[in-house]
Amino acid sequence: MKIFFWPGAVKRYKGPVVALGVFDGVHAGHGRVLLGAVKKAKETGGKSVVVTFFPHPRKQESIYSLPHRLRILDSLGIDACVVIKFNRSFARLSAVDFISRILVKKIGASYIYVGENFRFGKGASGTAAFLKKCQGRFGFSVKVFKTVKSGGKLISSTHIRALIKQGSLFQASRLLTRPVSVFGTVVKGVSVAGGMGYPTANVDPHHEVLPPCGIYAVTVCIGDRTFKGACYIGSSPTFSLNSKRVEVHIFDFDKNIYGKEIEIRFIKKIRDEARFSSKALLAARIKKDIKAAKIILSRHF
Repeated sequence: MKIFFWPGAVKRYKGPVVALGVFDGVHAGHGRVLLGAVKKAKETGGKSVVVTFFPHPRKQESIYSLPHRLRILDSLGIDACVVIKFNRSFARLSAVDFISRILVKKIGASYIYVGENFRFGKGASGTAAFLKKCQGRFGFSVKVFKTVKSGGKLISSTHIRALIKQGSLFQASRLLTRPVSVFGTVVKGVSVAGGMGYPTANVDPHHEVLPPCGIYAVTVCIGDRTFKGACYIGSSPTFSLNSKRVEVHIFDFDKNIYGKEIEIRFIKKIRDEARFSSKALLAARIKKDIKAAKIILSRHF
């Protein structure tokens, strides 16, 4: 997937099918828009182009960081992605100017695929209905996708964000259509478990929404390989370290991965974070946690 961080640098593709939206979480509803654009591009011999925004126009926490989101868009078969920096200058652009200057002049959109709740332009004045009204004037076709429901509730990034924060990972994963995960860079850290014989990778999760503190059975994606492991989210109350961290112990793995980006996929929570009265008790509990994680993962994979 080609990535452009400024509309002026966009290559003019033949018959672009533009999927327009923030797509935070790339959830089931977003999937209909994105996969629809991929399918249409294949049918017409054009290219599927996502136009998205960073940071979030409504200043909300991200389910996925931008690199994580781009990684998933690529996996869906999108041909190109235009990332528009959402700053004060861009926020002042009117809806009609956004259409004429970016979607038409810069990208040359032939088709525009969008969710019915999408808003754009100064003061969020632009709507999906307004896009449809502009079809004849600007020479593109618009397809509007209705909001998807699950269990009688609308699927939204706001709802999924809340589910992840409260630890409802199974429900969140169903709406995402993939396991809840965090994507981040391996950095040097305290690595408490490492000092007890269980080396861990400390991960900077790029400001992504995290599940509650505790121990989880996980899989870990490094490049094109997937490993099993156990992940800790917390502040090590036994050692009073205070700052919240993400550490993952990867089973049967001894490579140096400092500076690499990895994805941690949460399969099941093992227990809540706890304070132990001694290092020995914590070490014994870590051993039990790892055993539990291996049992859980053996049932899933």
